Amino acid sequence: MRLRIRHSTWPRPALILTDTPTPACPDCGGEGGHHHDYGDYETGEYAGTEWEPCHCWDETRRWVVLPLPRLPRPQRTGIDPWGDEPPF
Repeated sequence: MRLRIRHSTWPRPALILTDTPTPACPDCGGEGGHHHDYGDYETGEYAGTEWEPCHCWDETRRWVVLPLPRLPRPQRTGIDPWGDEPPF
């Protein structure tokens, strides 16, 4: 298990301790999984991509280390900074 600290913004801001893929994994090459493209059965056209995680990584293994406070949004003033009046 290789741990790292990440910043998360959803569902609230926090620092999260999470698992990372093994960089020397022979199956995924350190990517953590594989992308599989698939097509529509009837037309054969591209229909999307699915993600299959590798056995070297558990993407559900994560712990919140430090919840961060939400920063207040700046108050908007009634002055439009991009008005149509020339600045001179």
